[in-house]
Amino acid sequence: MANHRFQSLETATQRPPVELNIPDGGIPSYFGEMVFNRKAMRDYLGNEAYKSVVAAMELGKKIDRSMADQIASGMKAWALNKGATHYTHWFQPLTGATAEKHDSFFEPTFDGQAMEKFDGSLLVQQEPDASSFPNGGIRNTFEARGYTAWDPTSAAFIMGTTLCIPTIFVAYTGEALDYKTPLLRALQVVDQAATDVCKYFDKNVNKVTSTLGWEQEYFLVDNALFKARPDLQQTGRTLLGHSPAKGQQLDDHYFGTIPERVMRFMQEFEYEAHRLGIPIKTRHNEVAPGQYEMAPIFEEANLAVDHNSLIMDVVEKVARRHGLRCLLHEKPFAGVNGSGKHNNWSLATDTGVNLLSPGKNPMGNLQFLTFFINTIKAVHRHADLLRSIIASAGNDHRLGANEAPPAIISVFIGSQLSAVLDELEKIESGKLSAEKKTELKLNVVGKIPEILLDNTDRNRTSPFAFTGNKFELRAVGSSANCAAPMTILNAIVAQQLKDFKSEVDALIDKKGLKKDDAIFNVLKEYIKSSKSIRFEGDGYSGDWEKEAEKRGLSNVRTTPHALDFFVSKDSIQLFEDLGVMNRTEIEARHEIMLENYQLKIQIESRVLGDISGNHLVPTALRYQTLLMQNIQGMHEVFGDKEFKKLTKVPRNMVQEIAERTSEIITLKEEMIEARKRANAVDDVRKRSIMYCEEVLPYFEKIRVHSDKLELLIDDEVWTLPKYREMLSLR
Repeated sequence: MANHRFQSLETATQRPPVELNIPDGGIPSYFGEMVFNRKAMRDYLGNEAYKSVVAAMELGKKIDRSMADQIASGMKAWALNKGATHYTHWFQPLTGATAEKHDSFFEPTFDGQAMEKFDGSLLVQQEPDASSFPNGGIRNTFEARGYTAWDPTSAAFIMGTTLCIPTIFVAYTGEALDYKTPLLRALQVVDQAATDVCKYFDKNVNKVTSTLGWEQEYFLVDNALFKARPDLQQTGRTLLGHSPAKGQQLDDHYFGTIPERVMRFMQEFEYEAHRLGIPIKTRHNEVAPGQYEMAPIFEEANLAVDHNSLIMDVVEKVARRHGLRCLLHEKPFAGVNGSGKHNNWSLATDTGVNLLSPGKNPMGNLQFLTFFINTIKAVHRHADLLRSIIASAGNDHRLGANEAPPAIISVFIGSQLSAVLDELEKIESGKLSAEKKTELKLNVVGKIPEILLDNTDRNRTSPFAFTGNKFELRAVGSSANCAAPMTILNAIVAQQLKDFKSEVDALIDKKGLKKDDAIFNVLKEYIKSSKSIRFEGDGYSGDWEKEAEKRGLSNVRTTPHALDFFVSKDSIQLFEDLGVMNRTEIEARHEIMLENYQLKIQIESRVLGDISGNHLVPTALRYQTLLMQNIQGMHEVFGDKEFKKLTKVPRNMVQEIAERTSEIITLKEEMIEARKRANAVDDVRKRSIMYCEEVLPYFEKIRVHSDKLELLIDDEVWTLPKYREMLSLR
């Protein structure tokens, strides 16, 4: 029987380098050339149509039908000039991937000729089949109608020969069936709430924008080795595999020289990204061998989310052209770092101010403190909801491991800013004396910019850390859609800012306090009430788990239980009060997330069963037979006198292989029975918990025996590519 592992290795080492066709002139010469951006709109739209789109983008104004026709005409002309032949509404259903249905511009005419047609009705709305996407019970199977509607705040772009129009996706009844719709609602409410609070400090602020800078981690493996691993192909992670002798323990991969083959891949995907207007800025080796990271410049949150969804498609396509496969799973390899998607979040005004960066005077610093403290308070109030939105089957393997934040939600702000908050906590309630107010402004608030100059250290063990001028949500999984955590974060901050303004206004109107006094009083109470969420130490420490329990912080390690927080009474009230989601949409998403978790564990269980029966057991028996033939031959050569002494090692190996093979067969059958019991349960939550607690534990039990067999069995007999081969990309 041919050894597929060695065939794969031979293929992996003989691939010629891919030719790159990146034009001269540098990034500015091609950045955004495949995007219907403002430059393209000015070239292809009339003045009135251009102003209509800009008003929709900046102010959220509706575009009337006559303008839509003009915009569609200009967009079509631009796309055809770029070589496009088709168009699609590009949306983000609750599958975790993007979706598209291509239609040709081609339209036959009555005289047997052809024309190219694309009008406002085709631009603004389409009707894909809603029943075939996850809907959580919103739609029946026989009720197929759903709608995609153009989102003008995110520019259209061309992929290959297709004009892609970013859209929302809703059911016939109006409920959201995608990630984008709730995000847009959350961005709108945080804009309103933050703008109202900004008026305390600057009457000229008319809009606040949520910004996002994501950091995307990923692994690369050779395509030939990928195809020889059924688990990687079907689940995105290795269910088996012994750790290599040399993994990441020397820390020599992190920020090391990028392998030439990987560099060529990076150069091409960055070129494709830049043409699509995605501002990729950073690339480097990550901690684990075979692991890398990319990061763009900050953008408006909705656009940043679209760009991250798009880049996940781009890297996979470009990787294949280079004979590679891009792994976006949170934990593709056991024993080395997993991958996250750090969401760097802030708020910016239309006057050019980052609200999480100190100002140039005490009033600017007080504005910073207001948004800074309210964000901490929001996370404290809704830590469990934030935990629920980062939960997934993949992220369960990563959270709490040595490279990722723990499942306990906490906030890191640094010792110096903690000292500032401790000082503010000491102020007396009520009206502040002139001396006290001066002291606060000069010695506490006024010194914040100086403090932050040297307070740039980051706590990599913190799920939510302040990093100088933004908060970094580090706990998001690498395969996740950024829209989900950004929806929650912006929603909880919006609610908190609304409550803050109500409390401040009440102190001003009813207690007669001056504005600054009222702000200081409310912030003081927030500092006290949210103190338990702040943690400056090592989140990996076992002592932190004990301390967190004393503080009343949740430590929910598994997805099915974490998702309970998503449908708690407080969470539902938050979403409904803000208009971000209604109860039907909330409960549908909860069901979809549970179903997604259960199905992923189910698929992994089936794959593990197949590998056990078709790879592990046959390989073990084949090698066991070789050993027994060797033992028999030894007996013929040496006879009874030396036989036992000389064959002790191979006999022990035969016994261990037999025992471990038997255990794998038994565990596999038990796992299948556990899966059958879970499948018989109708309630999706109970079924998910059964998969988590009764099926999943078999994975590690089978893996222990498999990994030991990998060390025992001859390299030439073992059929699966090993970690040392897959993680040695050159």
